[in-house]
Amino acid sequence: MEPLSDVLSLLNAHGTLSVRLAAGGNWCIQFPAYDSIRFGTLVEGACWLQVDGMPQPVRLQAGDCYLLASGRPYKLGSDLALKATDMHEVYARVSERVVYHGDRQDVQVVGGRFGLDAANAAFLLDTLPPLIHLRADSDQADTLAWVLKRLAAEQLADSAGSAAMVVHLTHIMLLQMLRAYVDGGDGEPLTGWLAALSDAQIGAALGMMHAEPKRRWILPELAGEVAMSRSAFALRFKTLVGISPLDYLLRWRMRLAGRALATSKASVSLIGLAYGYESESAFSNAFKRVMGRPPREYRMELGRAPGA
Repeated sequence: MEPLSDVLSLLNAHGTLSVRLAAGGNWCIQFPAYDSIRFGTLVEGACWLQVDGMPQPVRLQAGDCYLLASGRPYKLGSDLALKATDMHEVYARVSERVVYHGDRQDVQVVGGRFGLDAANAAFLLDTLPPLIHLRADSDQADTLAWVLKRLAAEQLADSAGSAAMVVHLTHIMLLQMLRAYVDGGDGEPLTGWLAALSDAQIGAALGMMHAEPKRRWILPELAGEVAMSRSAFALRFKTLVGISPLDYLLRWRMRLAGRALATSKASVSLIGLAYGYESESAFSNAFKRVMGRPPREYRMELGRAPGA
C-alpha cells in the first residue's frame, strides 16, 4: 500500500453518521469540543460555519463538504451573531433520524464522525488543519457528490446492508477529502507527512519506506533512490515533514510494532526482531521513545497477555 492507505489502515478509521439536521429561518447551533474527526456536507441550502480560534467563518453552499480535525468547538447557523442553541438541546428533538430546528427546513446537513485508533490518531490529526473545506465546484466534487448522495439515501433507509454501506461510504469520503487536501484542493498550505505526499521525490521516498518498513534504510540509499544528494534530500524531507527521514522511519516502525503488540501473541523479542532489533532492550528503548512506554507495558494496557 502507499502511505496514505497505510496510515488509514493503521488508524482503523471508521465512520458513523449522526442524524440529519433540517434547519431554516434564523438559527445558530453551538457544537462542543469533540474527539477524532467530524465531517459534514450540505445536501441543500447555505449556512455559515465558524470554528473556534479561526479568524473568519466559512460560507457553506449546497454540495460543499467540510472536515474538522482540531477538536475545537464550532458553530453552524444562518446568522452566527445570534444567541446559539446548544447542540444537545437541538439533537434531543430527533424524529425518524432527522432533527428539525427553526421555523423552516431550507438547510439540510448530513454529518458524522470518524473514529480512529486512539494510540495512533495523532499521526494523522497533527498534520491536519482545523478545517478542510471542499467546495461543490472543486475538481474532486464529482466523486464526493455520488458518495454523499448515497450517504443521504442510506441514512434514511432501512434496506438490507445499510449499516455496512454507511461504513464503506464514509471511509471513501474521508479518503477523498484527504486526497483533495493533499492535491491542494482546499487552498491551505500542507504540513507534516501529508505535505510530502505531493512532492514527487519526497513522496517517492515515503512510499519506499512504507513499502519496506523493516528494511535497514540508510540516508544515502534513500537519497540515491530519488536522485537527490544526501544533504538536499535530508533538508527537503525535514522541511516538509518536520523530522528527519530516519526519525520518520523509526516512528512508523514503532507504530507498526505497536499494532503487532495489540493484535498478536508474538513475544516482545520476536516483534522487535521483526523490525530489525536483535536486542529486546534496544527495541524497548526505541519503542518507549516513540510510544511513551515500554512494549510490555503498552501491551498490558491493551489487555493482551505479554508474550514470553
